[in-house]
Amino acid sequence: MKYSLTLAVLLATAMAVPAALAQGPGVALYKSKCEMCHGPDGKAATPMAKMMQVPSFEASGVKKKTDAALFDAIENGKGKMPAYKGKLNSKQIKDLVAYIRVLDKK
Repeated sequence: MKYSLTLAVLLATAMAVPAALAQGPGVALYKSKCEMCHGPDGKAATPMAKMMQVPSFEASGVKKKTDAALFDAIENGKGKMPAYKGKLNSKQIKDLVAYIRVLDKK
């Protein structure tokens, strides 16, 4: 019985983490800085994304990127994506990377 209670607590905690991130600090930043091109779900199904050939966060090339590579792309820009260096601090960029990871699992 002790083990089943522990397992239940662990499962509840694991399920709460994505929900917490979905409402964390990265959400507001994503909505204001990223959503117009990447879409609300990160699938890049917006007219702007299609026009600019923005990849979906579900694309294997994006999923395989390290957090450091995503951080770099946000900070320094990539292709047609603008750089956010000087506009966002390191914590804000880390929050965005964490939120992107939640989106690519949806």
